[in-house]
Amino acid sequence: MISEADATDSREVCHAFAVVRVPFPFTDRLASKRRPALVLSDRTRFNAPAGHAVMAMITSAGNPPWPMDVEIADLAAAGLPAPSKVRFKLFTLDLRLVRGELGRLSADDEHRVRQALAGLLPDAAS
Repeated sequence: MISEADATDSREVCHAFAVVRVPFPFTDRLASKRRPALVLSDRTRFNAPAGHAVMAMITSAGNPPWPMDVEIADLAAAGLPAPSKVRFKLFTLDLRLVRGELGRLSADDEHRVRQALAGLLPDAAS
């Protein structure tokens, strides 16, 4: 159960391309660790009405590569302390589980993630 004290105000953290802190894994809250994730879905059209957001995992740059990983160049803007990359391990998460906003992708990093998403879901806009 999510207590009011543990929940972050989702209105403040559910903008697209925000880097947020979320619990991993989601199945066992007793063993979870807080990890960064990237919000991909639109605040107005999806996040606020659904109370959830579509996110991508952010992982250490040193982890073995996955197809289409996107290195985060501007760590300071993203609020990340170490070299990291966006990994298209996608999930939807209840916004009440978000534990805070770390930062936001820079314009250049956002552009590269958008390009990768277009390659991941090439026919989505058709």
